[in-house]
Amino acid sequence: MADERDEGGGLAPETRAITAGRASNQSALAPILWATTTFTYDTVDEGRRLATAAGTERFYTRYGNPTINAFEETIAELEGAEACRAFASGMGAISAVVLGLCSTGDHIVAQRQIYAGTQLLLQTMCPRFGIDVTFVDGTETGAFAAAIRPGKTMLVVAETPANPCLDLVDLDELGAIAGPMTMVDSTFATPLGQQPIAHGVDLVVHSATKAIAGHNDATIGVVSGTAELMSWLWNFAVLHGANASPFDALNAHRGVRTLGVRLARQSATAQRVAEFLEGHPSVTRVCYPGLASHPQHELATRQMSSMGGLITFDVDGGIEAGARFVEATRIALQAASLGGPETLVTHPGSTTHVGLTPEEQAATGIGPGTIRVSCGLEDPDDIVADLGQALDAAVG
Repeated sequence: MADERDEGGGLAPETRAITAGRASNQSALAPILWATTTFTYDTVDEGRRLATAAGTERFYTRYGNPTINAFEETIAELEGAEACRAFASGMGAISAVVLGLCSTGDHIVAQRQIYAGTQLLLQTMCPRFGIDVTFVDGTETGAFAAAIRPGKTMLVVAETPANPCLDLVDLDELGAIAGPMTMVDSTFATPLGQQPIAHGVDLVVHSATKAIAGHNDATIGVVSGTAELMSWLWNFAVLHGANASPFDALNAHRGVRTLGVRLARQSATAQRVAEFLEGHPSVTRVCYPGLASHPQHELATRQMSSMGGLITFDVDGGIEAGARFVEATRIALQAASLGGPETLVTHPGSTTHVGLTPEEQAATGIGPGTIRVSCGLEDPDDIVADLGQALDAAVG
């Protein structure tokens, strides 16, 4: 797997997840909560400076806040980025990139295998603003580059691993695209699983609500990139208004501290569960990059340092069997999120991707019996046993 340790023998990412973002902590070990909407200043000149400085943290919390900024500094360091901006959700972050960088007459290239919320934003909202979007197969070599319209394409949007079937995009190929800006939604991988910026990608987005925060108690998104791009997005974000809450930033920052050990445990459990599912007679397909049978396994080992805690599989028997399965689990819970301490199961066709037509679902790899599993921190033996008895109930 890829070695993401700093060049020159620096700190490992798991260590930096603990040491980063402490510049304004003074002697406090835990992140400090600045639960204020606004800050005082002494002179008109100081107010003018604060109102016009990108990233200011002590003016008005929509502009910045020490609690939020500390979390942003941590994510930027983990991504190898110059700067980061936090938003009220992952979709808030993605919307800010799309609407902050693209204007009427611009063109976007995006992959078909993508989170439904992002797809609906691109195919329903963008046309209202006169922004044209072309969808391509993100797993096909050269597909992104072939769809670019010189002088028109402003943004290339990718998601890897993709929701929900864990299709991968070659980050080196994406980062080599010249002309438009490139953006990767790296939520499933986390900053400890892959670093798209190191491959030449311009912007990295996360729904930090998921594995980064990791405890189902924060709703927050982040965008990381160059200082120049983030300054541009900061100005848009102030007007856009979808800024992160200090409370959510505090919880997310606390979650980052344990991301390394959580990701290691969840990835190991996911590998175990994927191997179990692959050998089960009632399972017709298993999608997990850590399996040698995954069609992009070699790419995964080249660009990912961890295979993550997400698995997608198809249960024999279609939607009826899929529904019986998710309703039969005893430890795993039905919920649409991922990355937390609890193992979660969901039927994407009726939840996360319900807004897509059957044809659009099929284009992203979702069938009537597709199930997504987010492995938690429970004992792996218990999870395997629970999924096994649920499969028996689904097809018995």
